[in-house]
Amino acid sequence: MYRLFIVVLCVFLMLGTTNTAGASELSDSSLIHDLQNGGYILYIRHGDATVGEDQPDLSLTDCTTQRNLNALGKEQAKKYGSAIRKLNIPVYMPVESSPLCRTIQTAQTAFGIQNVKVNDFWLNIYKLSQNQSTETMNSTLQVFNKEVEQTPPSHFNRVIVAHSFPPGLGLGELSSMETVIIQPLGDQKGYKVIGKLKLEDVLRLAGM
Repeated sequence: MYRLFIVVLCVFLMLGTTNTAGASELSDSSLIHDLQNGGYILYIRHGDATVGEDQPDLSLTDCTTQRNLNALGKEQAKKYGSAIRKLNIPVYMPVESSPLCRTIQTAQTAFGIQNVKVNDFWLNIYKLSQNQSTETMNSTLQVFNKEVEQTPPSHFNRVIVAHSFPPGLGLGELSSMETVIIQPLGDQKGYKVIGKLKLEDVLRLAGM
């Protein structure tokens, strides 16, 4: 049985801190059944990216100024998309992506070029790891809170392909293709983190 811990992340708007609640177990079948019914957000970090580097003056329209997916990252994204389809998890299209090339590449490889739209806000999660003021960080976390407390269309899951958070902030550190399963609670009601699944967990659940 795969253990998932329900963590209630309360991002205080002025402090940017989090709170946790007690743990609970979900069986594999219960987890997949819930996702098949929709109503969740799958927040996914992009695939492995070691090609190039993020230059200080990187251009969103020039991938040569950014880190990009390597061969492993592309294969990870391809397998992830196949696993989601094999598990019959309904995804609201288009999925959202940060504007950096590696997140767009991940989303397009997993879900199809025509099924991806860029949401510039998710670049702000990437910027949290830079030297920002407390005010700027709190503003980003406030908008993040509003984004993920909104419930997706009925019987669908919302998919976001973006970036890891700094340690102790938001959803915390994420490995390549790691997924955070979020349950939105509605406008101004916050959200719950149901659990985190690494790529190998997703593939295992899909029998791949």
